[in-house]
Order: sequence, then C-alpha cells, then structure tokens
Amino acid sequence: MQKEFYQGETLSQMDAAAEHINWVLPRFKKVLPVIYVQDVDEDGGVVPGTPGFEFIDSLTPKDGAIRIHKRYGNSFNKTDVDAILKEHGVDTPVITGFCAEYCVLSTYRGATDLDYFPVILKNGIASVKTANKEFVENISETITAGMLVKLLDEVS
Repeated sequence: MQKEFYQGETLSQMDAAAEHINWVLPRFKKVLPVIYVQDVDEDGGVVPGTPGFEFIDSLTPKDGAIRIHKRYGNSFNKTDVDAILKEHGVDTPVITGFCAEYCVLSTYRGATDLDYFPVILKNGIASVKTANKEFVENISETITAGMLVKLLDEVS
C-alpha cells in the first residue's frame, strides 16, 4: 500500500485495511515473518527514492524489516518471497495490501501455484473500487483479524 496509490476511493480503503493489518501485525511478528512488498513501476515513476514508492504512513516498516521489490503483480514472480517463506516453514501465507484485483489476487494465485494455502486477511485489502475488494474476498479463502489474532496468540 504505497503512497502513489493513496488517493480517491483508495484512501479510505487503505486506511481501513491498515487498521486491520496493524492490529494483527504485532502478534504476527512474534512467530512468523512479515514481508513488506513494494511495487516498482519505472514507467509510472514509482521507483525507490521517490515519495510515491514509500508505504502509506500508517504502514511504515521498522528498520530491519524484510522488504521485497517486485515488478510483476504476483509477489512470488522473480522475487525471494518463496525462499523466505520456505526458510521459515510457512505454508499458509496471509495476504494483505493493494490492489485487490491485481497484485493481491495475482499473489494469491501465485501462492496456490507454488502449493501454498494462501488466505487473505478479511478487510485487510484495498482497491480502487469497493466492489472489486469485495469480489476478491468472496472468491478467495479469507480469515478475519479476530480469528487470526486468536490463532497467533495460541502459537506464541
């Protein structure tokens, strides 16, 4: 969820998604890796060092966080995401972010192609249109923030 896309209807959707993400994030970090993925779009000027490349203020990763730069919708495509998850024994990645119908869904399907069991954090994704966010949640496996926190608290 980068600043370049933090405008119009996505502004309120990203804010709402960030609330859900930030609620589960501290518990997640205790037991599993958190990977921050940033989209690089050279044609659009969204590149490292530009303001639009940075995460929205409410989702700023701490120093030392795992960061991945991607050039495709699918976060697994030509990145280290698969290797990082395997290194940590993760078989069920929880996916959040923007844009539901492009990057989120592509990553979800990419995870499935690699034999993961991906889930989307319900209300932890955003889109340019609310209907698109709802559509992606409706056709995907989802988990609520409350259930995820309960499961993570039991593991830690």
